[in-house]
Formats: sequence, structure tokens, C-alpha cells
Amino acid sequence: MQIHAGRYKGRRIKTVANVSYRPTMALVRKSLFDILGDLTGYHVLDLFSGSGILGFEAASRGAKSVTFVETSMRISSLLKINGSFFKDTEINYVRMDALKFMKQSNHFDLIMADPPYEYDQTNLLIESCINQLNENRFFILESSPRSYSISPARVKEYGDTQLTFWKKEQ
Repeated sequence: MQIHAGRYKGRRIKTVANVSYRPTMALVRKSLFDILGDLTGYHVLDLFSGSGILGFEAASRGAKSVTFVETSMRISSLLKINGSFFKDTEINYVRMDALKFMKQSNHFDLIMADPPYEYDQTNLLIESCINQLNENRFFILESSPRSYSISPARVKEYGDTQLTFWKKEQ
């Protein structure tokens, strides 16, 4: 797996074998970051980080800081190894449940979450993430195709993967 664009274009991200995360497909990732555009100066949150490819892609594209939240110790260790190459971005690692983290977190310019498809607290996660966004910024959820109780600003589908965008208005 490698970064598609930005300062670290082409850098390979190490992954952990035999774990239950599913990295965001290259096509989906490229489309997502084409939609987002310039991330210079952004404070980014990557929930359910897994490989961390979304957060690392944001760092490569100019994010000022990226915070990874992941519960697995094994995956968190690899995130730290991969993150050591990103010298121009403040990288933070948090080993904690995503919803617990959201209760104590600061505001972010971009929040991305890729929970397990069977995650049963999605609506609460959506609310929490929207509340922690700075104004006119986005929360993006990767999931299987479905609808949500809170109306999104945009939905993009790629086969069995859906990106749902919520924007915090003024």
C-alpha cells in the first residue's frame, strides 16, 4: 500500500498481516482526496485507523497534524513505525475506543472514520464527530452502502463501499 499524492507520494505503508481491518481501496482513497482538495494546515482525525493510510495520505497532502485513534496495540505499534517518516506533520497516537476519545477531544478540520461494517454505534459516532468539527469542515464515514438518520451533505458509492460526508455548518 502506498501514498498517492503530496510530499510523500510513492511512500509505502507497512501493514500488519492477519488482522481484521480492511484498508481503504486505492480508487476510493484517490476519489476521497480529490474531493477534499488542499489540506494544508488542517488538523485531521483518523478514527478506527487500521493501516493509517487515510491519515498518512492527509499528512502527505499538507495536514498540520494527524491524530490516529485505534484500539489494537499491534496496529498502534505499526502506526508509530509508519508515522516516523512524516517529519513535517505533528502525529499523535491514541489507543482508545473512538467514542470515548470523542468525548474528550478537541475540534478538528477533518474527521475520517472507517469502523468495522458491523459497528453498532454508528449514529452516535456521526453525532459525536459532527460536534467536534470546526465550522465548514467535513466528517467522512466509510461503510457499506446504507442510509443514516442524520442527513449527509454528500454520498459517493464505489461498489460495496460508501463514503458519506457530513459538513458542520456555521
